[in-house]
Amino acid sequence: MPAVEIRKLELFYSTFHALKNVNMSIEPNRITSMIGPSGCGKSTLLRCLNRMNDNIEGVKISGEIIIENINILRNTEGVDIDALRRKVGMVFQRPNPFPLTVFENVAFGLRIHKMAKGSVLAGIVEESLKGVLLWEDLKDKLDLSALSLSLEQKQRLCIARLLSVRPDIILLDEPCSALDPIATTRIEELMIELKKKYTIVIVTHNMQQAARVSDDTGFMLLGDLVEFGKTSQIFTSPKMKQTEDYVTGRFG
Repeated sequence: MPAVEIRKLELFYSTFHALKNVNMSIEPNRITSMIGPSGCGKSTLLRCLNRMNDNIEGVKISGEIIIENINILRNTEGVDIDALRRKVGMVFQRPNPFPLTVFENVAFGLRIHKMAKGSVLAGIVEESLKGVLLWEDLKDKLDLSALSLSLEQKQRLCIARLLSVRPDIILLDEPCSALDPIATTRIEELMIELKKKYTIVIVTHNMQQAARVSDDTGFMLLGDLVEFGKTSQIFTSPKMKQTEDYVTGRFG
């Protein structure tokens, strides 16, 4: 069963038609990349998956996004937005740790949602930091301000903060855009490791990154999902001329 099934998704920002009849299935324990030029709807689509667009004035959404047999776009009983955002967590372009200690950053969601306390909470913090390969570096620095970490460590910490509340799906919006090439490589390696336990959807302008890390790729243009398929097929034998023009650098 797909981790996410998107059917006839339409989104308007007031009168601007940002997403046009998007249909796709996102499979579990795979990395799905969304590529395309700026303004094509990639991040808008990503934010639909945990209803982050709800906070934008004038947004109108129709269609279905099915996660665990529930259409999360319903505004009726049965869609708990807080629970959805725990299940479908998001990491943004620039690392955004809270001005708290390393420990309290990772523990933040657990405390807010009253999911754990005491030794159980400490164990989950340790497990989450191990999950992003930060534990050995920071186990003796848990009282350090998160703002003092390197950019790469901050991004890993933000992913650890997300892992602590036990998501099923991780959304990454240009997670390496603020990082240097070495840090980018390490975050990509982390993504590949994390897909063993999680379903990952990434928006990226970096086509080489999409080709390196993703199993499936969608190409978007002007709000349309032009083509979606296995990454190897999208980059080597795309079916649509628009996709071929983009991945070969003829436009975008």
